[in-house]
Amino acid sequence: MPVNHSTSARARSETSRRRERPALPAELLILGLAVLLFARVHASVGLDVSVATANAQHLQSLERALHVDLESTANHWLVDRSGSAVAAAYFYRLYYAAFVAVLAWAWLRHPETYLRARRTLLVMAAIALLMYWAVPMSPPRFALPGIVDVVSRHDLFGGHAEQVGRAGPYSAMPSLHVGWSAWCAYTVWAALHVTRPYLAWAAWLFPALMTLVVIGTGNHYLLDVVGSALLLTVCVLATSPPLGWRLRGRGPPGRSPSGHS
Repeated sequence: MPVNHSTSARARSETSRRRERPALPAELLILGLAVLLFARVHASVGLDVSVATANAQHLQSLERALHVDLESTANHWLVDRSGSAVAAAYFYRLYYAAFVAVLAWAWLRHPETYLRARRTLLVMAAIALLMYWAVPMSPPRFALPGIVDVVSRHDLFGGHAEQVGRAGPYSAMPSLHVGWSAWCAYTVWAALHVTRPYLAWAAWLFPALMTLVVIGTGNHYLLDVVGSALLLTVCVLATSPPLGWRLRGRGPPGRSPSGHS
């Protein structure tokens, strides 16, 4: 009987994927502890209103000097279009569903990418908390006159934007709404850019749309988004193997290419 080599190759690939997939209980424990720790620390840093306001004023001055102070214009445009404002508020709240879906998909279908992405995610969270502690920042809805808090006005949770997740009222820099959505795009791109390049690049529309949403709703400055892009870039570089190892197709000395962490 002839051997179907393509079927055999797919079976070997699936067997290898299952063998490399991290244990679900361990991953749930790691991520659960990370979420609890992040929320606890986030709630206790960046609470000095005067410092956060001063930092926001410095950032606004820099944006004016660079002619990128778009927040008021974007906010007023969105407020004048009630349908778009409602959609933006829901997108702002519900994007966590996409975040969880990407995390689960990567673990299930692309465990080698999942391990890299999970390391990147944890480092991003740690650096973001450090920045929130060192540079608290009032968002435009607090620091710019005339800005309407679009999420609070059309909130999915009944108009209580500040009560939903009490942490972080003065943690505008960097925007983790943009940061986490960019992490999702990076994870999809890392998994699919060889086999499905169009879909991989399309994933970057997610953080692009989130950028428009966070600026239009009065939650972030344009430079907060720049900070998010830099944060992701630094964390990807910090958690990736050195270039020489990648070019030789092997992991660090003493470890196999598929070694887990």
